[in-house]
Amino acid sequence: MPGIHHDSNSVLICDSGDAVLIDCGTSWYQLLIEERIRGQLPKNTEISSLLLTSRRFNHCGASSYLSSAFNAEVFIHKSAVNCLSGGDHFSTWASRFNSDMPSTVATGINDEYKINIGNIIVEAIHLPGHSIDSMGFFVESHNLLVAGSTIPSAKNVSRWDLPTGCLPDLADSIELLIELDLEILISGFGEQISGKGQIKSILEKHRDFFDKCIEGDINEKYEEWDKPTQTVTYLTPKKWD
Repeated sequence: MPGIHHDSNSVLICDSGDAVLIDCGTSWYQLLIEERIRGQLPKNTEISSLLLTSRRFNHCGASSYLSSAFNAEVFIHKSAVNCLSGGDHFSTWASRFNSDMPSTVATGINDEYKINIGNIIVEAIHLPGHSIDSMGFFVESHNLLVAGSTIPSAKNVSRWDLPTGCLPDLADSIELLIELDLEILISGFGEQISGKGQIKSILEKHRDFFDKCIEGDINEKYEEWDKPTQTVTYLTPKKWD
C-alpha cells in the first residue's frame, strides 16, 4: 500500500487466514491506514504481527494505534525497543514532524528471526546504516524483500546523517542485499522494483555512491544533491556519476 504524504509504504502479507503488516507510516493518518488495511484483508484473515523496518516516525508512528486496533504484536530490532516504549521523539525523528511519538510496546528481534504467516516464512535481516535498528524482511519463497528506508526508492538513496545512522554500515548493508539476488524489492517509498537485473543495477548504483562518500568525495557529492527537508529520510540526486 503506497504511503500517504510523508508515510512509508506499508506491506500486507496474507496466507491461510493469517497476516502480517510491515511498516505503517506516521500517526497522522492512522485511522485512514486502518480503513485501507481492512479493505485489503481477505475474509476471515487476521493480522497477528506488525513488523517495523526501523524506528523512524514515518515508518512506525501508527504502530501503537494499529497494534491495538488489530490486536497485533509489534516487532522491531532489539536496539529500538526502549526508544519506542519511551516515546523517544528525537531518534525516531518525530520531532522533525512537529509530532509526539506514541509510546509503543514492541518485542525485540534479531537478525535471522523468522515468523510464519500460514505457509509463508518471513525472515528479518539486519540492515544497519540508515539507523542502527534498520531491518529488511525477506520472503525466500517469493525471492522478495521489504527494504524500508535502506532503499527509499530506485532514484533516491538513504540518509545516514540522522540519529544512529552510519555510512560504512549502510554501504555494507547494500552489499548484503546485492548478494541476495532478489527478484522483487519493495522500497520504503514509491513503486516496487522488479527483475534481478534491474535490482542489481540499482543496488550497485546506491552502493557505489556510498563508497565514493566513504573515500572522501562526500562534500563534492552533496553539492549535486538537493538539500532534503527535515521530514525527508532520503537524498534526491541531480546526477549519479
